[in-house]
Amino acid sequence: MLAMNTRKKNSKPSPLSKLKGRPKKFSNGATSTTKGKDIKKDFPSAEVKTDVKEEKSKLKSKPHFKQRERKGDPMPKFNEDEIRLNKFLSTAGVASRREADVLIQSGVISVNDKIITELGFKIHPGDVVKYDGETIQAEQKRYVLLNKPKDFITTMDDPLGRKTVMSLVHKACKERIYPVGRLDRDTTGVLLFTNDGDLAKKLTHPRYKAVKIYHVELHKTFTSEDAEKLRKGIYLEDGKIECDKLEFIPNTGGREIGVEIHSGRNRIVRRMFEALGYTVIKLDRVQFAGLTKKDLPRSYYRHLTEQEVGFLKMS
Repeated sequence: MLAMNTRKKNSKPSPLSKLKGRPKKFSNGATSTTKGKDIKKDFPSAEVKTDVKEEKSKLKSKPHFKQRERKGDPMPKFNEDEIRLNKFLSTAGVASRREADVLIQSGVISVNDKIITELGFKIHPGDVVKYDGETIQAEQKRYVLLNKPKDFITTMDDPLGRKTVMSLVHKACKERIYPVGRLDRDTTGVLLFTNDGDLAKKLTHPRYKAVKIYHVELHKTFTSEDAEKLRKGIYLEDGKIECDKLEFIPNTGGREIGVEIHSGRNRIVRRMFEALGYTVIKLDRVQFAGLTKKDLPRSYYRHLTEQEVGFLKMS
């Protein structure tokens, strides 16, 4: 089965229902139940009205979308006490690790003005590394996962002044990070950001077939015949597209579908359903390259763990 949230929109309990029967705390430290007669008995009605007015005033002052800091999980602590010289050169974008080994053996790399030819040599914070006499500045690689909300566009900057995903992750780290791939304005879900150009290129290249799983809600029942068409593949204006997996989500009247694909073509999920005469009402990406939005609220981000980064690089 595909990993996704099958809970229907209307099944979410009202926030007010959680308050029933719970003690209500007042400014003087006393508590009471939510029954009106108990409140009137123990507290002046003017004080209760004042509290209500204050709450309404706070609600009015809130912006039309969340402004609070997206904290997520703390930044992972990688072992930065020492690092292999070839890895440092690779991280700095000088060369791949194998090519860096060749550079080291050829005697063009120095550490603290001393030529290094030893493979496996490790450097420490504060060491000055030079390549052909020029100092190398390496930027720490960052990997940030966002649960993208609706109405944000996936771009670094928008000339029309629309909300962009960068406004949601600008406090994640001091390094400049970029979205890996894109989700359109109305699509929600998993979106990865990084300054690791090699990994970003790998995850977006068709050859690596990074798996993406979507939760699709349609305007009408999706037929078994059309499901079979998508499994076998249909032709769009930019070529053939087929689903790696497609499953109906139980108890949704055939209107909600789980789709697994590896294609990264623009708006591909919406286009393949539109080609069969369906309108996508909601589209949520629940998994990207093995990364999920589990325990990550909408509009919040978290940093990937060292294990997750290692998995992405090995897969």
